[in-house]
Amino acid sequence: MDDNSLVYHFSPILQVLWRKKPPWGDSYGYRIIKDLSGSVALSESTLYPILRRLEQGGDLSSYSVEHNGRLRKFYRLTPQGRRQLRDFSESREELDRIFDFIQGSVADDKA
Repeated sequence: MDDNSLVYHFSPILQVLWRKKPPWGDSYGYRIIKDLSGSVALSESTLYPILRRLEQGGDLSSYSVEHNGRLRKFYRLTPQGRRQLRDFSESREELDRIFDFIQGSVADDKA
């Protein structure tokens, strides 16, 4: 897998953006960390370099909005990011089917 691809860097972030927000909605770093907290341990020092790399690779775009006197940076999936997320979802479904098959074979061997 290409180490510059969105999936390689942190597809769970995009899954949260996709599932928790309106379709292809925008989110900001702290919110992403909070949304992921139940399933992925992620610090700001880990997240922000990933978001920056995804933005540089064209998978995310960003803009800033003033909030309580400070700028809050929002991230949005680009069309390229949406395609990669769709590709990841399709690949994951195939991997799930393969895993289910293997699990069934292992269970059959134990019986």
